[in-house]
Amino acid sequence: MHQVDLNCDLGESFGVYKMGMDEEILNFVTSANIACGFHAGDPSIMRKTVRLALDKNVKIGAHPGLPDLVGFGRRNLNISPQEAYNMVVYQIGALYGFIKAEGATMHHVKPHGALYNMAASCEKLSEAIAEAVYKVDPQLILFGLSGSKLIHSGEKIGLQTAHEVFADRTYQHDGSLTSRNQPDALIHNLDQASMQVIRMIKEGKVRSQQGVDVSLKANTICIHGDGPQALEFARNIRQVLNTSGISVQSINP
Repeated sequence: MHQVDLNCDLGESFGVYKMGMDEEILNFVTSANIACGFHAGDPSIMRKTVRLALDKNVKIGAHPGLPDLVGFGRRNLNISPQEAYNMVVYQIGALYGFIKAEGATMHHVKPHGALYNMAASCEKLSEAIAEAVYKVDPQLILFGLSGSKLIHSGEKIGLQTAHEVFADRTYQHDGSLTSRNQPDALIHNLDQASMQVIRMIKEGKVRSQQGVDVSLKANTICIHGDGPQALEFARNIRQVLNTSGISVQSINP
């Protein structure tokens, strides 16, 4: 029987600005990646989201990003590996405090946005991020783009890793995600997203924008919490997975 984790980026509101439908989406996912204040989120949002996730028995992970609130962490910044290490340690620590205060434990770490994509292709950045996670807690699971340098760096340092695939993004022939600057980067059609997810899990393949099948592993599926269809996507994909005989469970450490 095929098994997969379903994760969502949450806690991405900031102050009076509301982003996403976190409480509703938590009914359908098994892991939550909570923003840590750099690209989104603030102390009040972090605490609220941690408590919501615990109420729904959803595993909690840190979602560290670049310090770019205006750009939502999706703009590349020219940072050094040492800066990446420091940023990740700092943000894990911030969320860890809220999780610990609720008597719970952190489950995983998944970098956000540009930091995630930069680490997927840059070995030095990926090594710095993996080291940051390992030094804070070697029991944490590192989520990264399936087959990417971040996954390889995590495995090399001794972390458990989770190959992540995307329900709502298109792929390039090298297994990278299509840049959000391109008009075809996002999948808006529910049926198309569902078919892509099922094929990635059952066949280990995804059709690239160049019409070529790319092989990949699918341990966890991401749904973006900030999209206008996020709740609809989460509900539909969870239903499709259930009816396709795919077990939806969080990743065991």
